[in-house]
Amino acid sequence: MIDHIGLSVSDYDNSKAFYLKALQPLGYELVMEVTEVGPFAGFGEAGKPDFWIAKDAATTPRVHVAFLANDRATVDAFYHAAIEAGASDNGPPGVREIYHPDYYGAFVIDPDGHNIEAVCHAPE
Repeated sequence: MIDHIGLSVSDYDNSKAFYLKALQPLGYELVMEVTEVGPFAGFGEAGKPDFWIAKDAATTPRVHVAFLANDRATVDAFYHAAIEAGASDNGPPGVREIYHPDYYGAFVIDPDGHNIEAVCHAPE
């Protein structure tokens, strides 16, 4: 089981604002920010940060991170929030039967070029 993941970002303030807005529909919030070193920002639910960004040269090669959504409406809300926050479309919300019949995901490109996804595995 993975406890947390972190990405280096080229523009900390821009990425922090992006993830605050894009992850909000998934129930994520800024849980912790460390400014004495870094800076680092930890996002998560219920007080537990599991997704971190840090100021540095952007992580390369670019990575794919998928966040689990409880339902398809949340996937849709993530996608729209991320686009409004400045993401580029990398696959609008929809069923991706290539993975399995109930795989419902949406993909965006974050400010540093990472492929960020929200996915729901539940049937309609």
